[in-house]
Amino acid sequence: MSTPSKAKDKATRSPKATAFSNASVNGEGATTRQLMTTQNEIPIGTTDLPLIVGVSTRALFSLEEEHDVFVHEGEDAYCALQHDREAIPLGQGCAFEPIKRLLALNSRSGDHQLVEVVLLSRNPPDLALRAFRSCEHYKLPIVSGSFTSGRPVAPFAAAWGVDLFLSNDEDDVRSASAAGMAAARLGPVPPPAEAASHDEVHFALDGDAVLFSAESERLFREHGLEIFERHERSNAQVPMAPGPLGGAFLQKLIQIRRLCVKSDGTSRVRLTIVTARNAPAHERVIRTLRRWDAPFDEAHFVGHRAKARFLAATGAHIFFDDREANVNDASRLISAGLVPCALTSRDHEGA
Repeated sequence: MSTPSKAKDKATRSPKATAFSNASVNGEGATTRQLMTTQNEIPIGTTDLPLIVGVSTRALFSLEEEHDVFVHEGEDAYCALQHDREAIPLGQGCAFEPIKRLLALNSRSGDHQLVEVVLLSRNPPDLALRAFRSCEHYKLPIVSGSFTSGRPVAPFAAAWGVDLFLSNDEDDVRSASAAGMAAARLGPVPPPAEAASHDEVHFALDGDAVLFSAESERLFREHGLEIFERHERSNAQVPMAPGPLGGAFLQKLIQIRRLCVKSDGTSRVRLTIVTARNAPAHERVIRTLRRWDAPFDEAHFVGHRAKARFLAATGAHIFFDDREANVNDASRLISAGLVPCALTSRDHEGA
């Protein structure tokens, strides 16, 4: 999470993975109990599927060479290069692996579409041919999209009803986030990794200001560790409000998780939280997830330690954090996205 370190260095203990396995997880469908007793609870099971992911062409595919031509030689040279390479499939971008794995869930869902992906591109419509041909080449069932000839795509993300928006463009991501969408600016393409499982998709998320609201992080930054810990201990029973990725995106992901349970009782959708909190602030995290009826498979309360090593151990396919340093570290290993946060400055300290 982008929350500044919430642990005293000398007091931080070795983290242990904690599994939040909800006994109600089963293959019976997406209808689950609705919890609405406080404004900080999310109504799991009340949002219709599919999960709609909007992704820019430069996030889904590798367009770094083409983008470099656009920046240094202009739009005409860029379009000419794209036309010359129209029959050549684009390389795989930062979002490719998690998108491919999300779409693969549809093949096991019968007549129900669990996930839909739409392309959102600032390219002119004329360049849509190469984008959709690349989708076809990789057998990605992506058949819809908007191409805006340089206009911002965030308004079209709203028109598509996007639940999660992934892009390399900071302005588009911030606009989408300001409009209430879960959104993240993706980092560079990570190196290829040996897949631990070919039939799962694994999301890792930061806590404060990503999965949860930024309220507690704000308290820490303004008043320090002692006041923060006192507040979190006294409010351990009070669920935190949802953050940028804790709303409709999480609701739908949990529904899909419950619909994708394998014969061994585990799900093809795996959820992990990696947070700079540790004891005693961990308790509020656990109780919030319980109140949300949000089963997570792993939790890592890492204190001041770097998150990248834990992400490597989890085998996650994508990680979301609100601190750029954490995203940059993670991007050396896995796909990672920066979630806009009003409290986050690029040079603030913490984890």
